[in-house]
Amino acid sequence: MVFPEVLAVFGPTASGKSAVAEELADRLGTEVISCDAMQVYRGLPILTNQPARPTRLVGICALAEEMSVGAFTPLALDAIDDLVDAHEAAVIVGGTGLYLRAAIAELSLPPKAAPGERERLEQLYDADSGAAYDRLLELDASAASVVHRNDRRRVVRAVELAQVGESLVPAADRLWAASTRRPTLVVGLAVPPAELERRIIARTDAMFTAGVVEEVRGALAGPVSRTAEKALGLTEIATLAPAEARARIIVRTRRYAAYQRKWMRRIPGLVSVDATRTPEEVVDAILEVARAR
Repeated sequence: MVFPEVLAVFGPTASGKSAVAEELADRLGTEVISCDAMQVYRGLPILTNQPARPTRLVGICALAEEMSVGAFTPLALDAIDDLVDAHEAAVIVGGTGLYLRAAIAELSLPPKAAPGERERLEQLYDADSGAAYDRLLELDASAASVVHRNDRRRVVRAVELAQVGESLVPAADRLWAASTRRPTLVVGLAVPPAELERRIIARTDAMFTAGVVEEVRGALAGPVSRTAEKALGLTEIATLAPAEARARIIVRTRRYAAYQRKWMRRIPGLVSVDATRTPEEVVDAILEVARAR
């Protein structure tokens, strides 16, 4: 029996990931590493639901900075290695499936495009989306078969990769390989839809009570990168009255939670755990699974 060196907690928004991860880290005498694409930013702690206690890779970037899975990966791997070396275990928690996957597996990431190339391809797509898609068909028919011609972001990325000899298709194959860098247990928190909906509404209301509108206004007084501006709720709060923003955020959060549940079904070896219980009870169940491996 080999106790996992890395215990990863994944689940949809409002499933209680942070509380479970913190309790798990306390039991193991280690720390939590966040694998969340938006929690890396400073300046939006309420909007991005950042944990109250110190957590690695939270608030490490200014809002003006760009972040990507390629830039995040070495930071996550270093943090995991540091905690395993010091405490024999690391707990990672994530709402961003790709970031979590990059932290537990050695992904072969494609090279970056030349400076300005993505902007050029975006301009090509905006001028003639059909021509951009035809270019993808010419360069990589396999990628074109899995990318919808109206999906601007993915068509641009697929052409960008094809031009440097890479493809979206093998990238997907590498992503879902079952191997991990270290002995790892990935736990998915399961919450029934009705209970998750209740939690989403409660968390959204708590954000507004805590002052998220003022937080967003303050953040937008300075520069915000293209990746940071994707934070769920940022656009709604910046452009709509609070009541309408709240309603839109609940709808978007519900959709995002459904997307995260799809990730849960695709992560190899993930063990589903009932998360309708207290964090202490959920951690009891996780440790029981970990000790049996």
